[in-house]
Amino acid sequence: MLYTVMKRVVAPTARLVYRPSVEGLENLPATGPVILAPNHLSFIDSVVIPVVVPRRVSFLAKAEYFDGKGVKGALSRYFFGSLGHVPVRRGAGRAARASLDTARAVLDAGGAFAIYPEGTRSLDGRLHRGRTGVARLALESGAPVVPVGLVGTDEVQPVDARLPRVRPVTIRFGEPLRFERYAGLQDSLPVLRAVTDEIVYRILELSGQEYVDRYQNTAAA
Repeated sequence: MLYTVMKRVVAPTARLVYRPSVEGLENLPATGPVILAPNHLSFIDSVVIPVVVPRRVSFLAKAEYFDGKGVKGALSRYFFGSLGHVPVRRGAGRAARASLDTARAVLDAGGAFAIYPEGTRSLDGRLHRGRTGVARLALESGAPVVPVGLVGTDEVQPVDARLPRVRPVTIRFGEPLRFERYAGLQDSLPVLRAVTDEIVYRILELSGQEYVDRYQNTAAA
């Protein structure tokens, strides 16, 4: 129910207030499994994309959003769960694998799933080296990957800000990337790195960020 409210009430209101510039939305398939791979500048990124995408989009979300106690914790679980977010516990291999399995289930059902290749928010505004989970998901599912460049969301809600501000936002959707040529090679680390780097390069073209060839520190974000 919350998702329906967001799409019918919150999304139109947000578009009216922020007037986001959306480019290349026609590159996103209207039906069938698809992976969205955006850069990650702000908490608000996981709201901006569902606001402008006609389809329902599920995201990986920090497990902390689902682990809270009391009324606040229950509201957080309801909010993120209703939006289709899937909890992932950082630094735990089995938990991360379980989250990717859940993402795979969304894709197998013909859904759209968004995953941030950087793994967490950029704290310096630059695009950081991608983690290979996005590549593994693409190769295991066979779903196309649509790179997404977000511009300005760090100004809407900076890392330390509690409430969003009205600032210009641009969302650019790139052409779908397909990796059938690597079918059956999802356990090859060089292939996973090559696929991840290709996805991140396309995000870089869309976002216009400076690139840093090192991982963003997940503990800091």
